[in-house]
Amino acid sequence: MSSPPTPTPLVVGIDLGTTNSLAAVRAGKGARVLRDRDGEPLIPSVVCFHPDGRTIVGREAKALRLSHPDRTVFSVKRLIGRSVRDLDAEVRSLPYRVVAGERDLPRVQIGDRALSPEAISALVLQEVKATAEQALGAPVQKAVVTVPAWFDDAQRQATKDAAALAGLECLRILNEPTAAALAYGIDGSKDGTALVYDLGGGTFDVSILRIDDGVFRVLSTAGDTHLGGDDFDNLLVDRILASFAKAGSSARPSDPYVLQAVRAAAESLKIRLSTEGSATLDLDLDLDSTDGGGRLSLTVTRAEFEAAIAPLVQRTLDCVQRAVKDAGLRIDQIDDVVLVGGSTRIPLVRERLEALVGRKPHTGVDPDLAVALGASIQADVLAGNDRSLLLLDVIPLSLGIETLGGAVQKLILRNSTIPTSRTEEFSTGVDGQTSVDLAIYQGERELARDCRQLGRFKLRGIPAMPAGLPRIAVTFLVDADGVLRVNARETRTGVEAGIQVVPSYGLSRDEVRQMMLDSIENAQADYLAREAIDVRNKAEAMVRGTQKALQMAELPPDQTYAVQKAVKALQKLLAANAEAAALKAGCDDLTKVTASIADDVISSAVTKALREEEQR
Repeated sequence: MSSPPTPTPLVVGIDLGTTNSLAAVRAGKGARVLRDRDGEPLIPSVVCFHPDGRTIVGREAKALRLSHPDRTVFSVKRLIGRSVRDLDAEVRSLPYRVVAGERDLPRVQIGDRALSPEAISALVLQEVKATAEQALGAPVQKAVVTVPAWFDDAQRQATKDAAALAGLECLRILNEPTAAALAYGIDGSKDGTALVYDLGGGTFDVSILRIDDGVFRVLSTAGDTHLGGDDFDNLLVDRILASFAKAGSSARPSDPYVLQAVRAAAESLKIRLSTEGSATLDLDLDLDSTDGGGRLSLTVTRAEFEAAIAPLVQRTLDCVQRAVKDAGLRIDQIDDVVLVGGSTRIPLVRERLEALVGRKPHTGVDPDLAVALGASIQADVLAGNDRSLLLLDVIPLSLGIETLGGAVQKLILRNSTIPTSRTEEFSTGVDGQTSVDLAIYQGERELARDCRQLGRFKLRGIPAMPAGLPRIAVTFLVDADGVLRVNARETRTGVEAGIQVVPSYGLSRDEVRQMMLDSIENAQADYLAREAIDVRNKAEAMVRGTQKALQMAELPPDQTYAVQKAVKALQKLLAANAEAAALKAGCDDLTKVTASIADDVISSAVTKALREEEQR
């Protein structure tokens, strides 16, 4: 008798986006996006830390941004793997507080809590994971997670940390343009050269790929991690705030509520201007003033918007030309153009790109879904289900070490295919030196001060010899995720040291390990605390909803008395801060009383009131 077949490992592809995130899975030859109970594929990358202790993620969190403007966090992907010094200009326009933590790491300040971008990204990934599990009806533990191709080592490490904190084993960090090329039907059945133009919410990437008999080889990549749809929004935000100031409004640009409301209005304007010649904004900030200073009516034409964003669009085209040149090609040698990211829907972006490349881009797949779909194809390959495709990606920036005088000796050059390794020999610069410091840098500049330091370590135990005699072999190894490991060995003695580079701007291994241990150790307590908050909120909503329903319904005295008695019992439990079990029992008692009423007026009214309370 034959044994049952071994179940196929379940690995999903996840697009962790600046604006939205989502997951997809591949079954057979087809890939599909995993949708939530409402049939929605996109989960807004927004987290609200509610004053009542709840942590809310996704569409519900986005809906609360005006109610809790300084506690609702968005675009956190732009903070990940960077220093506060890098982010100085960006954080000034955010309605939530970003402060400097240890090692100048950014922390989002919510009340008395200082949260890392990795921890907040992990909450988004947990929501994506839960949505995928609900859609598949099975646990999800492994994933391929995408990042912009232009993400450096620190940002890749930070993304892997976020996945680990979310309870996901990240099998591969995959560049977004490479994933998108798979999704757009360039699936190995047709050979050629593709240009992938990826303009998302927070970053821009362009990659040149050559497809040859199922092998996807990235020839070059270029981009800008400081350029995306958020920057288009910011131009409209500045226009709206300037209009308020010109009108002598009492709206303060530093007010978190004003910033959230204006940003939401700017995003809406941008979307409308992709399909309309002009759009009018009627905004009422409902400020505590009697002079109408919170009201504004503003009309923006598409021509005005396009004039404002034209320099940003040109920056993307400059990157396109650089990537084509780095690939050793001419523009007319590009066979396919692929669009990725919601901002590619802007007409000016498509017009300028088509004019530069001389061909219409692919538009057969929703640009918001392409990256996740492509990631699911790579996930399927890593799960061992498809051996017909091979992806050969590249690193975005050169890697090297600091040498005498503050110069950087590059060992691995940008656009090198990964995985890759390189070894070079160095020596000491001082007589009798018994140890050397190795500082690791990433960047294209020649001096260390102009590049980004990723980490450093010390090689000890070198024999005391005249300068120049020790032979120190330094090996750089970049794995398939684009993550760097460095090893140094003194060849005469065999003494060696090495590290997996912990970036200067990210969580240390100990910090990640401790956060994971804390989440495991406190899982039960966290669940009980969350349950207590949810039950209390439900009880308060039931009391309010039932009281409102009693005013609306005309009931016999005995039924009115029964309902009022159950309400008062629940109010008494709330006033006494009763435990969750007692509150749950009180809610059940009230539900039974209202459900027993023949005309069902109170029951339906309570249900409606509860729904309204939950939406708040």
